Amino acid sequence: MTAASTAQPSTRLTADQRNSFLAAFLGWTMDAFDYFLVVLVYADIAKDFHVSLEKMAFVTTATLLMRPVGAFVFGLWADRRGRRIPLMVDVSFYSVVGFLCAFAPNFTVLLVLRLLYGIGMGGEWGLGAALAMEKVPAERRGFFSGLLQEGYSVGYLFASLAYLVINTWLGLSWRWMFALSLVPALISLIIRSRVKESEVWQNAQERQKQTNTSFATILRNPVIWRRFVYLVLLMTAFNWMSHGTQDVYPTFLKATVDSGAGLAKSTATWVVVIYNIGAIIGGLAVGTMSERFGRKRMIILAALLGLPLVPIFAYSTSVGMLALGSFLMQIMVQGAWGVIPAHLTELSPDEIRGFYPGVTYQLGNCLAAFNLPIQQALAKSHGYPFALAATIVPVLLAVAILTFLGSEARGIRFGSKEASAVGRSPAPA
Repeated sequence: MTAASTAQPSTRLTADQRNSFLAAFLGWTMDAFDYFLVVLVYADIAKDFHVSLEKMAFVTTATLLMRPVGAFVFGLWADRRGRRIPLMVDVSFYSVVGFLCAFAPNFTVLLVLRLLYGIGMGGEWGLGAALAMEKVPAERRGFFSGLLQEGYSVGYLFASLAYLVINTWLGLSWRWMFALSLVPALISLIIRSRVKESEVWQNAQERQKQTNTSFATILRNPVIWRRFVYLVLLMTAFNWMSHGTQDVYPTFLKATVDSGAGLAKSTATWVVVIYNIGAIIGGLAVGTMSERFGRKRMIILAALLGLPLVPIFAYSTSVGMLALGSFLMQIMVQGAWGVIPAHLTELSPDEIRGFYPGVTYQLGNCLAAFNLPIQQALAKSHGYPFALAATIVPVLLAVAILTFLGSEARGIRFGSKEASAVGRSPAPA
């Protein structure tokens, strides 16, 4: 479906729309902030707890493995009882768990806390994206999709700056960084308490009652299941692309062994800051352009443009070229990601939009969860540049191919007959 509505003048957001979007953005930013704290300090934690980097890397894997559980639980709750309350419970849960990580006495306790955090993190994206995309005007969905998704990069950016200030400049331990995670979560909770329930969800509930259609009946629709499987595969490729270009990269920049770049901590952190700025630019630009040129077309273009950047990204040795390569790579990678909140929610029927995008996203994350341990193992045997290139090139191609094979529903009006699973079968993937 094309977005003829892109020619319409911009619609000004209401206070409720702004609050809904801001709460979703801050929630996703908070998620990323806490997740990337581990990425940035897992070498320091490994040293304190006397465990190997390979074992420590499993902490991030554990977090990602539990995200589908959170997406499933909170998604079902949101589709049956509304978006607001599950989102408020979710942000309260993961903020407390993230804060408790600051007091973990050993590796085992930290691992358990990160498993629990993964449940909260899994519930945030799908519900937040569903509420935000249902609220914002359809003709501006591409822009807000890019802005929402780059909450992830903003969270990474904030985590990098926090690491620079707390660890590098002040010399404080990694525990202080987790203690900070409570602040943005509380702000998100306050804003979220002012958000009204989604009218799209309320209308979908009425349709289900009138037609006596159950949640299980909708899920048993074979067309919806085929699309579900397709989206899980697509999100696996997307998550591998994102984590493959971000998770091990700070360690590569600082490592003095296994062909690491050997940069000083502060220098490496500034490179991380620079490439996260690139990620934000990419998400906003590509998300916005997808409103005019199409969701699929922009994702494919961004993924393919990432391929010639791999040598600069992975094999550069100077600070300038590493910063340039990672900056450009994140423009492409997170540019493609900037389309995803709109793309997934548009492909999800109204009645299961709390469940459908979140679970497909997080199952893809689960399948891509072993990226960091694999990259760390490859780095040990073949060096970091090889580990990066060998995992990134195939997945950029996979993203382009899988996107080409799918469909899109750009500009679809949520709440319309076309967006409902009741009384119709959605177009195949």
